[in-house]
Amino acid sequence: MRYVDQLPCAIQEEKHVTIPMEDGVKLSARIWRPTASDAEPVPAVLESIPYRKNDLTSTRDAINHPYVAGHGYACVRVDLRGTGESEGVLEDEYLEQEQSDAEAVLAWIAEQPWCDGNTGMTGISWGAFAALQTAARRPPSLRAICIASFTDDRYADDMHYLGGAMLSDNLAEAGTMFAYATCPPDPAVVGERWRAMWRERLDAARPWVLEWLRHQNRDDYWRHASLSEDYTALRCPVLASSGWADGYSNAVTRLLSRVDVPRKGLIGPWSHKLPHLGEPGPAIGYLQEVVRWWDHWLKGVDNGVMEGPMLRAWMQESVPPSTSYEERPGRWVGEPSWPSPNVDETVLPLLDGALGKPEDRGSREDRVHTVQSPLSVGQFAGKWASYSAPPDLPYDQREEDGGSLVFETAPLEERVEILGAPFLDVEVAADAPVAQLNVRLSDVAPDGRSTRVTYGVLNLTHRDSQEAPEALEPGRRYRVRVPLHSVAQAFPPGHRVRLSLSTSYWPLVWPAPGPALLSVYENGSTLTLPVRPGDVAEDKALRPFGEPEGCAPPAVTRLSEPEQAWTVTRDLVDYRSVLDIVKDRGLQRYEDTGIETGLRAREKYSWIGEDFGSVRGESAWEMRFTRSGWDVRVETRTVLTSDQDAFHVDATLDGYEDGRRVFSRTWNERIGREKI
Repeated sequence: MRYVDQLPCAIQEEKHVTIPMEDGVKLSARIWRPTASDAEPVPAVLESIPYRKNDLTSTRDAINHPYVAGHGYACVRVDLRGTGESEGVLEDEYLEQEQSDAEAVLAWIAEQPWCDGNTGMTGISWGAFAALQTAARRPPSLRAICIASFTDDRYADDMHYLGGAMLSDNLAEAGTMFAYATCPPDPAVVGERWRAMWRERLDAARPWVLEWLRHQNRDDYWRHASLSEDYTALRCPVLASSGWADGYSNAVTRLLSRVDVPRKGLIGPWSHKLPHLGEPGPAIGYLQEVVRWWDHWLKGVDNGVMEGPMLRAWMQESVPPSTSYEERPGRWVGEPSWPSPNVDETVLPLLDGALGKPEDRGSREDRVHTVQSPLSVGQFAGKWASYSAPPDLPYDQREEDGGSLVFETAPLEERVEILGAPFLDVEVAADAPVAQLNVRLSDVAPDGRSTRVTYGVLNLTHRDSQEAPEALEPGRRYRVRVPLHSVAQAFPPGHRVRLSLSTSYWPLVWPAPGPALLSVYENGSTLTLPVRPGDVAEDKALRPFGEPEGCAPPAVTRLSEPEQAWTVTRDLVDYRSVLDIVKDRGLQRYEDTGIETGLRAREKYSWIGEDFGSVRGESAWEMRFTRSGWDVRVETRTVLTSDQDAFHVDATLDGYEDGRRVFSRTWNERIGREKI
């Protein structure tokens, strides 16, 4: 990244500004704005997230917000209620209170003498959720949004549930927020009130996974703040981006196809990162694109930002399987609209235990195949949403395929490129009332190495409804469709396209209550690929992106080394298997504030042989904040287990001051399973 120290506007920074809410709670904001805005008001851009502006996101914030501010905007970075130096408590994600607060913040911003009354919202992940959800409420000052790594459907396409099956990230994200929502404010900012504010957060805390497990099907809890319930609610322009290695790769194209506002989409090879910080690379000059977007929609500059394709996507070349990549080779392609006139469906039949050619479709012998996967299928699946730290992409799929039902093409005679979401139409029967169908699409090289391209999941009880799932009738045949995640991928000549079906995908997907034997019938079963020609003339005329750039971050001194691990072990004496994930940032000091922080997260997923009652997930966090005369630590631990009838949550929360435990609480709860 190129750090920029010369910007069009001189800026000033206010590190702690309080914004009053209607109920008397004050939110804490950090504001960067042009010095001249005291006399010449400018548009403002809001980012609202719970991840501590004063320390944990201060490096990233210092790269992004001063850069945009230096191009003539007031950038307002707010800690959500109950986080950082903001008062109150954070009780769950995306509640009505959060969106109401965002509206109040926008109204406050629009009334400030340095703001001209025009606002935008921006963010990645939670910040993008907040922007999209707030925009759907149509606050009067909000003119446009710019979002990355988001979803419009909180139930069907988020980290909690996928295809009606529960993701292990339902536990992992709950563990993350169990820690973040219980951290103390900084005494140097809020003064002696810090201890009372911290105690309020600790007293109000609970493992959010409890609430998420109480809503195993699509209901009003998930409908709230899901734009998919009413796409017409969004009335402002949106610039939407994500990455193919991210869990949120689907929402960009879905938004492009379903909202009726000025819109642009951008999907790169990246994990859960902003595009100018994108890993795997190549990263792009995203902040330049953001400034162009704001210039047009907040300042009315006729800069051609809406010219060119509606969607720009990185067409990924074939690569050997790896849990991380520095760069994904490929090229940018552009689509004038979505769905694209350049993409056609190619339908491959399941035929004689293989993937046939489109011309092979038609009535034929109804061959049946069976599969009952071991619980180990999925141990090389990687993370639902890759963060590229530790290395967390799917590894070679050959071992996974050993416990799967596999159909593949003959070696390809010519190059094939796909862009969009493949899907499988298949007729199945199961010998159990609850069963999963997990579908993987892989690129198989001539030497046999298999790289997962995309995947999909269906809890077969959700085959007809996300709201009211129905148990399977053992032995009965059902025709189902399984959508796979959107992707852009090239398959070279000589490679094979492989379709793999399994009844488990643990630990990425929490297993069904027990084993199931799945019968798969060939007749009428097809895989549909969104095929795009490789010689679209408009691709060659695409405007190139600039070099990634931003402002230089403040000095940070590393006091201890970080640790990263992603370890799979199996004991062949008692057949216990474990996936152990460690993400430790080490201890570091932010020199501008003097705060020293330490963050260590550990996830463990284990099981014994084929005992479905032995599956266990654990998320443990330790977060530490110190400065001369101030030393606090929060430790959280959440353990999730299950049996045929229920989920069991055992959790602890401990708070320490000066090495002495000052708070402790334990939860032990049982929540019944609902056809999941």
